Amino acid sequence: MKLKDKVAIVTGGGRDIGKSVSLQLAAEGAKVAVNYRSDAEAAKATVAEIEAAGGTAILVQADVTKPAEVARLVAETTAAFGERVDVLVNVAGGMVARKTLADMDEAFFDHVMELNLKSTFLVTKAVLPHLGEGSAIVNLSSLAGRDGGGPGASIYATAKGALMTFTRSMAKELGPQGIRVNALCPGLIGTSFHDTFSKPEGRKAVAGNTPLRREGHPDEVASAVVFLASNDAAFLTGVNMDINGGLAFS
Repeated sequence: MKLKDKVAIVTGGGRDIGKSVSLQLAAEGAKVAVNYRSDAEAAKATVAEIEAAGGTAILVQADVTKPAEVARLVAETTAAFGERVDVLVNVAGGMVARKTLADMDEAFFDHVMELNLKSTFLVTKAVLPHLGEGSAIVNLSSLAGRDGGGPGASIYATAKGALMTFTRSMAKELGPQGIRVNALCPGLIGTSFHDTFSKPEGRKAVAGNTPLRREGHPDEVASAVVFLASNDAAFLTGVNMDINGGLAFS
């Protein structure tokens, strides 16, 4: 129980990687606020699974690109679990669509940046007054942030690259308060993201070029989140950790 009696907020915590993160944090003893924007059924199922296993969780609907809804997410969490938050995991994000520079407009650019970068800024700022010595923030970036992403993913990759820099900046700024800030940069993980945005033949080719010859699983990303959130990583901050089966090295 590495996180016994800790309080955690997971944005985008209802499905895919976010679901695995919520389940594993709860399994390690954390009380988890599972945030979702629109997929209520998936989020409710995640909370039910946590409770069935003897864990503690609440469900909080909020669009984390909107400051008022972020404030409500934090308020509902502290009302349920107390004023201190020990772990923040910023999972919420997405590509929205694959578009070339010629095809995209300013509204698309703004939407992708808000979803992937501004959301992390807003939630981190709102949670900061409740973080203290020994707390941890884990951001979800992407291999795309290192290599520029695949076809039509330039703005998504740009946002994820900026998130890596934001992680380093916050590690420097918040470190003196005893708050650690790290990020994970997943490669090809088997989620609905790739079901939506990647062609089967492309996924097969990428997996075949990965030294471990397979896609990753959301649970493997979640295990790394638990490590970074726990005292096992007490002297790690400002790290953008690759988790891609050896597909690329930083």
